[in-house]
Order: sequence, then structure tokens, then C-alpha cells
Amino acid sequence: MALSRWDSDGGAGLLGPQEDLVSGDIGPNGPDLANAELVKMRIRLIALENLVIALLGGASEHQIELAREAAAYISPRPGTTPHPLTLRAASQMNHLIQQAAHFRSVMQP
Repeated sequence: MALSRWDSDGGAGLLGPQEDLVSGDIGPNGPDLANAELVKMRIRLIALENLVIALLGGASEHQIELAREAAAYISPRPGTTPHPLTLRAASQMNHLIQQAAHFRSVMQP
């Protein structure tokens, strides 16, 4: 339901923004998503990834370094148990930075 409301009110629940997340109405894994909702989410994710790549392609060296630091920040710290999703997220962030490097080289004279 949140995805269907996303375009009109920023994904806010019936109780207001983020209220549903703390009310306990939704189980720990969230509501089950229908196939159509998953397809919409996948389309949006692809669009966002490509937008991030384009923006990183025109970013300054300082901004690229900040993106690298953000990826390193979510990587597991020494002595902690690495979580597979966190590892994949950091890896994906670095991959997006690498993809943007192609655009950076094309945009520079």
C-alpha cells in the first residue's frame, strides 16, 4: 500500500509519515508485496541507480571521495560480525562509483 501512495504523499501511512512503522501494525518483515509492486520498485531502483551514476559522473573529486567514505562507513568494522546485505550494499556503492568513472572520463576534455 505504501508504494501505491508514494507518488501522492511521499509514502506516508494513514497515520502520517513513518507513523505506520512504529505503530506495530506491520510485522518485522513488512507487508508482502504484490508482483506489480515489486516491478514498480525495481523500475524505480534502476532509475535511481542510473541517476546516481549520472550525478557522480559530474561530481567533483571531493564528492567522489565522500561517496567512497560512505561506502567504507557501512562496511563492517574490525571485530564486528559482517552482515551479507551490508557487504553487498557497500560493494554496490563502490560499483556505482566505478560506473560513474566512465562518464567522468567521457565528460573531461
